[in-house]
Amino acid sequence: MSEPSPTPTADDQVARIFEWRRGFNTILLIDLGLELGLFRALAESPGTAHELARRLSLHAPYLRTWLWTAHGMGLVDADEAECFRLAPYMDQILANASHPRYLGGYVRLGPCVAAEDFSRCVEAFRTGHVVPFQGRGDRFARLIAEATWGLQIATARKILPGVPGLQGRLDAGGTVLEVGCGTGNFLVQAAKAFPNARILGADIDADSLAVARERLAGAGVADRVRLVEGDAGQLVEPASVDAVVMIEVLHEISPGIRGAVVNGAARTLKAGGAFVIVDETYPSTLADSRLPEYRFPLQTGIEELTWGNVLPTREEQEALLRDAGFAAPAQRALIGEGFTVLVATR
Repeated sequence: MSEPSPTPTADDQVARIFEWRRGFNTILLIDLGLELGLFRALAESPGTAHELARRLSLHAPYLRTWLWTAHGMGLVDADEAECFRLAPYMDQILANASHPRYLGGYVRLGPCVAAEDFSRCVEAFRTGHVVPFQGRGDRFARLIAEATWGLQIATARKILPGVPGLQGRLDAGGTVLEVGCGTGNFLVQAAKAFPNARILGADIDADSLAVARERLAGAGVADRVRLVEGDAGQLVEPASVDAVVMIEVLHEISPGIRGAVVNGAARTLKAGGAFVIVDETYPSTLADSRLPEYRFPLQTGIEELTWGNVLPTREEQEALLRDAGFAAPAQRALIGEGFTVLVATR
């Protein structure tokens, strides 16, 4: 049993507030750099403030202040002549939107989406009013897709191939169904990872599906991927797919209909098929909320509160799968900053 954490002093608590405030400012700094194209420019070639200002048509004195601040935060490095370059791995994390480690979309959700949503919280806390995220337009759909990019890649390239027996089924022409496919990032990755498989994507948001069609066509896999708008359980034939995938979707389904959606999706599985859920798990007890694995889910819970999203606990996740007919306990693993992978098979 671990030793209890020492009681923080007043100075400790003050330092934490200042640390959180610096983190907030750093997110704004990164967002500005993404919007202005600074990370991409530095990934292409280093430069001084004046050189970068000329390349990007920016105001050099302001840019120098941004660069000095970014240097202080460890986002960029520089030599004695103030020629700036990206710090190690920042090209992958903030400059290359196709890299599995890219976090630009996740960062941008804060200033571009969460800030607006938090501005509604005072009224929402008094009324319980929510603004569902569906139908919020193309830009919102693309930001959400960028924010979950790494999970989409990991699911297609690592998680699905690791499910016993699934690789062989898909290599033999099996079918993968993604419930809540959004803008199609996973669908593209799955089509590439399993070139012999049939890929299906279902979503209720027309804006997201419009982006998905563009993305599939651009990746050259549109002929192998079928998109459907609506409830997958109603639109896909029973016992017709080898794997059902839900990535950061379960917690976005209203608790009142969550069971029906999971049951419907489960009915599309063939015997021996796999139901794969990649999502976040809310702490079951107040004491659990202090555990490191729940820090990210707790942030999601408050950030998406006014969307009407409610994160399920471990017990709720397992009850959903049990009620959908999965007798054996789901395999469970933690990945990344606080994501849960659940695999249930029949």
